[in-house]
Amino acid sequence: MKITYSKISFQKTCLLIVFLCLVTLNLFGQDQRRSDSLKTVFRTNDYDRALKLQILEDIANAETDTDEILIYSKELIESAKEMDSVVYIFSGYLQQGNGYRLKSDLSQALNSYFEAAEIALENNLNYQQAIIKISIADVYSIMGDGNTAVSYYRNSIDLLKSESISDNSESVSMNLASAQLNLGDEYLNQKKLDSALYYFSESGKVFEALNFRIGEAYNLGNVGLVYAEKNENEKAEQNLNNAIEVLEELGDYYPICVYLNSMSDIYESKGDDDKALNYVNRSLDLAKKHGLKEQIADAFLRLASFYESKGQFKTSYDYYKNHIIYRDSVNNMNDFQRLADERTRYEVSQKQAEVNLLNQEKKTQRIIAIAIGIALLLLGLLALSLFKRNKLISKTGEIIQAEKERSDELLKNILPDETAKELKEKGFVEAKKFDSVTVLFTDFKGFTKYSESLTPEEIVKSIDFYFSKFDEIIDKYGLEKIKTIGDAYMCAGGLPFPTDDHATQVTRAALEIADFVRSTLRNIAHSDAKFDIRIGINSGPVVAGIVGTKKFAFDIWGRTVNAASRIESSGEIGRVNISENTYNLIKNNQEFTFEYRGEIEAKGMGKTKMYFVQQHS
Repeated sequence: MKITYSKISFQKTCLLIVFLCLVTLNLFGQDQRRSDSLKTVFRTNDYDRALKLQILEDIANAETDTDEILIYSKELIESAKEMDSVVYIFSGYLQQGNGYRLKSDLSQALNSYFEAAEIALENNLNYQQAIIKISIADVYSIMGDGNTAVSYYRNSIDLLKSESISDNSESVSMNLASAQLNLGDEYLNQKKLDSALYYFSESGKVFEALNFRIGEAYNLGNVGLVYAEKNENEKAEQNLNNAIEVLEELGDYYPICVYLNSMSDIYESKGDDDKALNYVNRSLDLAKKHGLKEQIADAFLRLASFYESKGQFKTSYDYYKNHIIYRDSVNNMNDFQRLADERTRYEVSQKQAEVNLLNQEKKTQRIIAIAIGIALLLLGLLALSLFKRNKLISKTGEIIQAEKERSDELLKNILPDETAKELKEKGFVEAKKFDSVTVLFTDFKGFTKYSESLTPEEIVKSIDFYFSKFDEIIDKYGLEKIKTIGDAYMCAGGLPFPTDDHATQVTRAALEIADFVRSTLRNIAHSDAKFDIRIGINSGPVVAGIVGTKKFAFDIWGRTVNAASRIESSGEIGRVNISENTYNLIKNNQEFTFEYRGEIEAKGMGKTKMYFVQQHS
């Protein structure tokens, strides 16, 4: 489940659930009765100009009708511009984006959100920047662009943690927890289960501290879904049951249906068909009782799948037909109403045309008939021409879109997301200075000598085995891979988005890399080449940018980078060697222990203080 300003999505079923709480800039969620009462106040005009903006904002935030949301958010934007109120202009575009998103017009929603983001950036509204980035991330998540969603979630979290807005207020804490929960949900979608658990743990701490029970319930449910994916069914069952218990008490039935279906999955995997059926039937009964058509459709689909797996195809087919009925009733309700209105207007116009025709004289009728025939012929020719043209345009568009997606994917594999975006928008990337990053170097012992006895295929296979795992580890800790040079591997933390914990995250990754290499070396069953490794870490300022015009490469430069390489070469096999700069950043972290090595002579650096670091046992 994902908390947003107007929706909660559920991985596996792609549901949208309305869940509004004290996590927005306003104090109220959608409440039609409150909206109606505010409209009554608004129409009286018995208030000053400043209060008008607050009333409009509250109406847009409380309204449940999407068209009304768009009407009042537009009026809020216009009124705020007249009064030159930057904060309310931002709020107007935020509410407008929420309205478009509820109408599933995601393109317009993004346009409104980006307008709000530009206002926040131009006016140094750091808190508002963090808020809008969560909304933008939610839309990209709905669109299935997980990488972009993760980038915006993480950027929002960094902003909310920054000193400029980390005032420990309840609203800041709530938004931070919501962003962490949503990021965990996105990692769950991408099957990055350890990362998902980490962010669920972080958001759970905040919800618990704020005694925000519904947030705790969704957090418990999401953790249960992770454990279900990991086939740890007892933990999954415990968390899901705890979530259901709280949600039943709070009367939030929509997610209960989702979690009951998940419980059914767990028990079917255990071979306990009776309990599996009991849970899915509970979900169906609850959904029917409260008129939750999407959940009714999902429960029928779950039953169809269950009976199909048991070979009871007739029963499975009956449930599947019910699923289709409810699914289509949800998906097509709005389209059906629109078509019905169009058909009614068409029939009325036809009747009127018949009356008019009956009142015409024969000569006029003949002229009209001839004119209609000519018009229909011309329209037919025009329609045929347009059809062929549209078909060609559509085919060309598909080719262009496929090539664009291929180009975008290649850029994402080569460059950080924000760097790739800047390159596409500007055609170039400006070099940037980062005041504090942490750089990691690794190098395999005796690789050159050992590789002389290997075939080229064996060398590539061995290096790919290790570096693929290194890529997975640094992705887990949110680091950026810079490059590989032969058997050397280089990555960094704290860019392209500055973070406060880059030294900690890089050290965690380094220790995990060392453990992986050590376990591989001991693994008798592992047939690929086995190496010892040295790892060095240094922290400090760097300059980052793109080099090359045909084959782009993202790289970093500076004394910090050179020193990190020297720290690595001055280390010992199987140990993580860090500089004094890095040590000063993480020395108070209780999860690490340090061994001071003294001042070690390093090439080009002279005598330098170095430390070995390891995980606290």
